[in-house]
Amino acid sequence: MCGVSGILHKNQTIGGSLPAIGDQLIRMLEPMTHRGRDSSGVTIVGEQPEGDFIVRIWTDSPREAEDVLARAEDTVRRVGGVVCSSRHTGQFLRLAVNYEGEPSELAADLLDTPGVALHSIGRTSEVIKDVGTPVAMDQRHDIGAICGTHGIGHVRMATESRVDVNHAHPFWAYPFPDVSVVHNGQLTNYHKLRRMYEDQGHHFQTGNDSELIAVYLADKLAQGEGLDDALRASLDDLDGTFTYLVATRDGLGYAKDQWSAKPLVTMETDDVIAIASEEIALRGVFDQEIDRAEPQKSEVMTWLL
Repeated sequence: MCGVSGILHKNQTIGGSLPAIGDQLIRMLEPMTHRGRDSSGVTIVGEQPEGDFIVRIWTDSPREAEDVLARAEDTVRRVGGVVCSSRHTGQFLRLAVNYEGEPSELAADLLDTPGVALHSIGRTSEVIKDVGTPVAMDQRHDIGAICGTHGIGHVRMATESRVDVNHAHPFWAYPFPDVSVVHNGQLTNYHKLRRMYEDQGHHFQTGNDSELIAVYLADKLAQGEGLDDALRASLDDLDGTFTYLVATRDGLGYAKDQWSAKPLVTMETDDVIAIASEEIALRGVFDQEIDRAEPQKSEVMTWLL
């Protein structure tokens, strides 16, 4: 049992003030802590970074965090990039980078850097995740201060893969920028699909089936499919019980499997769409009375900025 959430502000203008997406996601996730206390995480999209890309890194060695950050910076420079800013919070590292090459090449070189686990590369987004509750994560990473246009969040109760930072949600679709997923459920054809994608040259960083959903969707988008079409195709290609949300650079969407076993509730106005596993999470964003809707089996919805 896990909890998912998502929010998108529809009427954003370039250069305008951005809503506090980080704070809204934390307020949505905290009432769902009973659905999972193992780990929490968010993707925040629509940031205006200092460089071309935001790079989020984690290292499993707290004593070597500064050394890993230095090695990552050296890797960026070696491949022709420029580090605009860098900081680390414990074992978590964040780089703003100017880089004119392919994101996949930057991702591969960073992943080959000793001590580096790569959580995301985004042009306007970043994945922040940690063990523990949403409030604890916010206190450690100051997520409430991050503004953007939309985002997704997750609280996890681990049932299959291990409990650690790397297996927390959201999952970034390596090496595609700005595609990430949160998921409640289980894929029964995970191993078959993973082998297929690995044969095609894709790389997986964890043993969590949710990572495969992110790679699946990013691969569809890279082939020119629209977000709505990619989600609808997943209803046939993914087996199991699942409800997942996806965030891209300019969109948000959800898909529910044919059994509709995992709960989902939405509330929508002319300005905002919010989605969560439970209505109480939505009440953390909407203080006025708004009709709720419950997506049904084999249902897909997407919103684009």
